[in-house]
Amino acid sequence: MISLGGDHTIVLPILRSLYKVYGPISVIHFDAHLDTWAAYPGQISEQSRITHGTFFYIAREEGLLANNSVHAGIRCKLGGFEDLTNDESVGFQVISTDDIDDLGIPTIITKIRQRIGDSPRRSTDNVVAGTPEAGGWTPRELKRIIRGLAGLNFVGADIVEVAPAYDNAEITGIAAADFVHDFLSMFLTKEPPKHPVHHKQFKNEL
Repeated sequence: MISLGGDHTIVLPILRSLYKVYGPISVIHFDAHLDTWAAYPGQISEQSRITHGTFFYIAREEGLLANNSVHAGIRCKLGGFEDLTNDESVGFQVISTDDIDDLGIPTIITKIRQRIGDSPRRSTDNVVAGTPEAGGWTPRELKRIIRGLAGLNFVGADIVEVAPAYDNAEITGIAAADFVHDFLSMFLTKEPPKHPVHHKQFKNEL
């Protein structure tokens, strides 16, 4: 299932639906921000607790997440070390944006694959047009990482926070559409593509 958003909070009802079929889901979360923060003290109603920064925390409270999820590309500002401690309690491991230079793409792919294993998983890719952070991965780098995850047990993916009104020359929209194509192609292949690509790498149906 491919979902297109919208604010990143759309992931919470999607996880609720997937839980009914697959149980707890492992998440590969491409984003600048953790999105695992607890609700602020003033957010006392059930509705106000759900924001684009808290939905993973709430998903964990509801038992929707497995304990082996991973963030990739994190580069946000933190309030303190307790943010990372809280993030670990929600079940995430962090791969920072700087790891693309320190570790390289092949090692990042390996870390994600080892972290996730064989459990049902969903990829969520936040373009963060709403609250941008400088210094992120390029589309080319992200596309290589996505392709390197082929063969995992994916049950869905989403692309969120693309804002056409602020998209100069449709660059972001084109990149987002390309990511959707990569995700769909990844669902159909049994392993990361090699060169040359052989037809035996691909399935005939989802």
